[in-house]
Amino acid sequence: MVIASTGVFIWLGGLYFTIHGVLYDVKPEFRYGMLALALGILIFVVALNPLAQRRSGKRDGPT
Repeated sequence: MVIASTGVFIWLGGLYFTIHGVLYDVKPEFRYGMLALALGILIFVVALNPLAQRRSGKRDGPT
């Protein structure tokens, strides 16, 4: 859960920099914001992937 929340904060920071870069026409800020946005979403999805939990045996109850 800590890793997933870190991914969300990276995503929010990337969203801020992307919008700021678009509004003020700052290309490097827009590019790095988009990179952080994609990285944050990737971290969030990988951290909460249910298939990884199923394979590791950490799920509650029978499968």
